[in-house]
Amino acid sequence: MNAPFVPLSAQVRLADLADPNEIARLEAFVARHPHGSPFHRPGWFVAVAKATGNRALALVQERGDQIVAFLPFDAIHSPVFGRLLASTGFAVGGGLLATQYADPASVFAAAEELALRLSCPTIELRGGVLPPSSEDWTLKTRSHANFARPLAADDEAQLLDIPRKQRAEVRRSLAMDLTIDIGTSEADRAAHYSVFCESYRNLGTPVFPRALLDAVIDAFGEDADILTVRYQGAAVASVISLYYRGAVMPYWGGGTWDARRLRANERMYYELMLHARRRGCTMFDFGRSKTDSGAYHYKRNWGFEAEPLTYATWTAPGSARRDADPISSKLSLQIRLWQRLPLGLANRIGPMIARGIG
Repeated sequence: MNAPFVPLSAQVRLADLADPNEIARLEAFVARHPHGSPFHRPGWFVAVAKATGNRALALVQERGDQIVAFLPFDAIHSPVFGRLLASTGFAVGGGLLATQYADPASVFAAAEELALRLSCPTIELRGGVLPPSSEDWTLKTRSHANFARPLAADDEAQLLDIPRKQRAEVRRSLAMDLTIDIGTSEADRAAHYSVFCESYRNLGTPVFPRALLDAVIDAFGEDADILTVRYQGAAVASVISLYYRGAVMPYWGGGTWDARRLRANERMYYELMLHARRRGCTMFDFGRSKTDSGAYHYKRNWGFEAEPLTYATWTAPGSARRDADPISSKLSLQIRLWQRLPLGLANRIGPMIARGIG
């Protein structure tokens, strides 16, 4: 009788992100894993760190020569919000990917040790396998929700799939003299960033540096593009979308003040649905929104159902909890002040602040 198989002990180490072979192994692991996402790809967290002046890191757990768990991080430093290990940075997803042979507890312990070594008092895991709630780890179960649903079979079915009131807004947008551009050229990027900057200032949020958006588009190649809505030649709404496993994810988007009266945002998302289906997509992932926020209700108006998300936050013993919540009383005043800034000033100083938000 053969002896029972005893798996090799699991070892946790830092990945060598300067090694192309290591990067290829991580990309392959993410591609195979059923819960892999764009935000687990080295093309995301390495590009994001480089573009924002932060540091990319990844913990790998192996049994022999096989990866059994993977936890990517961006180590983010902000003079406003402090230091943070985010999995992953500037993303709505990430967290630990593990197989049945993994030992998640030892990966979380390694993450805590890494955070202390880097003087990061906070870890944020935005999905994936999560640690149990404890004195140091806090689980947030209903602060955010995701919205996704299948795309329809053709253009007319897609329109009819939208609830009646929102469909009326889309029909109004189709009657407007709007044009659509799709691409990743310098002209597409410049038009998007102009709209994006105005949109973020109007929301009271420091805008991300353009280098961040460019880095992600470059890293994702054909798996990313920009759709821009124009009125009389001027960009009024624009969105950068990611494509992954048959789903389109509109990620960084916005509109000018004129976008509302022109229904340009409605036209943008409807055109993206049509464009994504023609690319071969079957799912529209509208992404994450804070529960009961304006964006949360806007997505429900399109017929999307809210799927509550669970995130985990670790705070080093003796440290204060990180406060980067835009609805907190401390930050709500700062948001109102930012909304009053001249656009030129907001565009100059916003990226310096935003690269540390994470």
